[in-house]
Amino acid sequence: MHIDDLILISVDDHVIEPPDLFDAHLPDDLKDRAPKIVRRADGSDVWRFGDVEVPNLALNAVAGRPPEEYNFEPTSFDEIRRGTWDVHDRVRDMSANGVLASMNFPSMTGFCGQLFMKTPDRAVGLRMLQAYNDWHILEWCGSYPDRFIPQAVAPGWDPQAMADETRRVAAMGCHSITFSENPAKLGLPSLHSETWDPFWKACSDEGTVVNMHIGSSSSLPMTAADAPVDVTIALTPLNAALALGDLIFSRVIREFPDLRIALNEGGFGWMPWFLERCDYTYKQHHAWTGSDFGGKLPSEVFRERFLICFVDDPIGMRLRDKVNFDNVMWECDYPHSDSTWPHSPERLVGSLDGLSADEVAKVTHRNVMHHYQFDPFSIRPQGRCTVGALRAEANDVDTSYQPAVKRQARQGASDLAAIIGRQQATV
Repeated sequence: MHIDDLILISVDDHVIEPPDLFDAHLPDDLKDRAPKIVRRADGSDVWRFGDVEVPNLALNAVAGRPPEEYNFEPTSFDEIRRGTWDVHDRVRDMSANGVLASMNFPSMTGFCGQLFMKTPDRAVGLRMLQAYNDWHILEWCGSYPDRFIPQAVAPGWDPQAMADETRRVAAMGCHSITFSENPAKLGLPSLHSETWDPFWKACSDEGTVVNMHIGSSSSLPMTAADAPVDVTIALTPLNAALALGDLIFSRVIREFPDLRIALNEGGFGWMPWFLERCDYTYKQHHAWTGSDFGGKLPSEVFRERFLICFVDDPIGMRLRDKVNFDNVMWECDYPHSDSTWPHSPERLVGSLDGLSADEVAKVTHRNVMHHYQFDPFSIRPQGRCTVGALRAEANDVDTSYQPAVKRQARQGASDLAAIIGRQQATV
């Protein structure tokens, strides 16, 4: 295996939405009500939607910054790499990293559209959400259909509207949609409720993958308000574990056998133990809890139904025989602080050590192409899709650390507890 011969598709990156997002996708009578970028007195840019303000936190757009400068300060477009929000520069950054294609999660809406869920006027909220999806599918992804897997946001306040939107975007070629890992944390019915059945059915019918990104419940695991930020960063995959625990014992898995759910950025080194625990729980307790997996074990159902996403997980790779390797997919996480950009191939190759050529192809691109109905090779010759070929096309892209922009200190920028509290109150 040679690094230059790899073909890499990332199933989890993020877009910092550009200020003109809504301009071409709303009628004139709604444009004044759309979210807008506003520059605050401290020099930071925020999205303002009605009474809600959503900042661009620097930690969400640190690509190209020295790690010692990572922080939680709200930032401006002047202070972040252009590839975070300009699709043409994004593609060049992807090529410089040797990444063929990418699926992008939203930022200003929250990972699953939480901003629009809080809209008092639900009709307006739905129209804004549809405009967002149109921009993402037609403009962002449509500019380079060989480089992006389109992903839609669902109107989580109305399950029938979610189903309708799932079918609408599927007709546009989008078979990927975000949803909360724990909607109960957003004040919505839990994953165990029948409320969501129209949505699950639409996703099953359309072959649409439901993506549950860690943090899509607008919450992160925190042990104490004064705990070091390292604690929360290290514990973030627990959100995926909690979502899996909820779902594996839920009626959803039994009643919608064609549904596929991705646990984005959850990793999988922890999964073999967790699946053993689920199997033990079932065998030890199902006689009185009533759990029923149709003659199968929870771990067997997991292997059929759940998609696994990882950034860097050598332990998971060593335990890959304990999961279904046809469902394992790689992530770059550009431009977040966990991202391996611009050295993703070099970082990933350590995890690929010992894999067969077939296994390497699965985890780097084939599994993603299959599950998300994405075929870049029909547009771009496969020989031009490798790490070496892509980097050769973008050898003029500067991937070195950029000097910091001097800026005014912003109060509370390093207070993680306060930041998460503000996010929960808004999105």
